[in-house]
Amino acid sequence: MKNSSIPQCPVARGLQSVGDAWSILVLRDAHSGLTRFDQFRKSLGIVPTMLTKRLKALTEDGLLEKRLYSERPPREEYVLTEAGRDFLPVLMMIGAWAHRHCDGELARYVDVESGSEIEPIAIDAVTGAKLGTRPMRMSLQPGSEPGDR
Repeated sequence: MKNSSIPQCPVARGLQSVGDAWSILVLRDAHSGLTRFDQFRKSLGIVPTMLTKRLKALTEDGLLEKRLYSERPPREEYVLTEAGRDFLPVLMMIGAWAHRHCDGELARYVDVESGSEIEPIAIDAVTGAKLGTRPMRMSLQPGSEPGDR
């Protein structure tokens, strides 16, 4: 996927790694503790060839890593890397968006320790402002205007 209207767009670049529903759902399941091929296949109802492609791509892009869990016979599991773990807030924001804008009874995020419902929000760590409440633009460097390099 190439988007020449916004050079070096971080959204377009991120979608190169996780830009399809199967990859995002594999990451969701990995965050829920699944690690083995058969676990992902059963949870997702995905055909094995498609799952193999998605796991390979997520591994090559550094979101998952393979670990040997059995030597005889040799068996590998897929474990989240730091980059994969960093994707959790994205998953939660997609879910929060769905709660606000999609029909149907949807599962909720619940804090295991407190039992209270989690309401994910995105904020700017610099200003503390909730994202979407202030104007913004994309720039290659902080403070530069579009077209500046």
